[in-house]
Amino acid sequence: MTCVSEQSLVRQLPTVPFYCPVPSARHPSVQALNDQTVRWMRKQRLDSDEDQLDRLAVCDFGGLTASTMPYGRLEPLTLMAKLHAVLFSLDDGVCDESGATADLLAQETSRIMRAVEAPTAQGPGDSPHTAALRGLRLEAERFASPRQLGRLTEAMRVYTSGLVWEASWRRSPGLPSLDDYVTLWMRAIGMAPSTAMIEVVGGFSLADEDLQDPRIRALTEITWTLVSWDNDLYSRNKELQRAGDDLNLIDVLCQEEGLDPQRALVRVVAMRDRVMVLFERLAAQVLKEADSDLRRYVEGLGQFLRGHLDWASICPRYSVPSGPKATPGGWWKPRPADDSQEPLPIPTISWWWDQVEAAY
Repeated sequence: MTCVSEQSLVRQLPTVPFYCPVPSARHPSVQALNDQTVRWMRKQRLDSDEDQLDRLAVCDFGGLTASTMPYGRLEPLTLMAKLHAVLFSLDDGVCDESGATADLLAQETSRIMRAVEAPTAQGPGDSPHTAALRGLRLEAERFASPRQLGRLTEAMRVYTSGLVWEASWRRSPGLPSLDDYVTLWMRAIGMAPSTAMIEVVGGFSLADEDLQDPRIRALTEITWTLVSWDNDLYSRNKELQRAGDDLNLIDVLCQEEGLDPQRALVRVVAMRDRVMVLFERLAAQVLKEADSDLRRYVEGLGQFLRGHLDWASICPRYSVPSGPKATPGGWWKPRPADDSQEPLPIPTISWWWDQVEAAY
């Protein structure tokens, strides 16, 4: 039994302010982007439940895409917004709130991956999500090179493998270790396809050697992880209310370190801020020698971090009217709670700190 079920009086926690020094930006076509995406989503019938479709319709996919990728032409941005809509629907309707087993999710994600790998070979029993992703993969050919399509396919494989692992824990009576949870959630959050789309939406092409550079791999994983931890911080109350869900970094820390939720919240904020500081340091180091395309990618990672928080701060998806109010200071804070340059004691990610030059 986890601390969430044991301490029902303190299940919900106040929203904490975030440290993110990346400047805010937004694509000017945000409203058109959202309108097109919502119309497309309803036409795809991604969920048979009208209430769930209505909840998806107010997720502001246009705002999320315009804030995380405030660059590029409207057409590839619309493709990105549609991808967000499918991933959110898949997360809600198949993963989090349907009680799907790992076995069933393995079957569904395998069909999805085959549709992404071979989009012209339409299957007779495509689910709405498989059919939608098949169509988006074909649409991506208008904007992405073969190399970029390959990267997107591999990114989807990272994401779908994470979903199956996540489903196995949702059916378990306990919670994963902190190390396993961090690895699981950076994959299952769906950020791998999103960062793979940065160069597609931005209209540039990264060299393979740049993406394989350990520093760039670290910055990419840091982005996935920060988005996943930020999501845990602001979405926990909604998940508890909608699905009784305690698969969350705060609750994993409760189990791992024997903390109560309030103390775990303080620890998570400090962990998250230390990683944000690492992102700043490593990005600044890379940008000193980056060419124009690599610069755009690294800056795109930072913009995703900021835009995701800008969107979440006003998105009705995460509003819990009965929940505790935000702490004094609002959504943002000017300084990190922890600016230590020491690695976090989490083996799966401690190698990130090794990428920063000692003299920096």
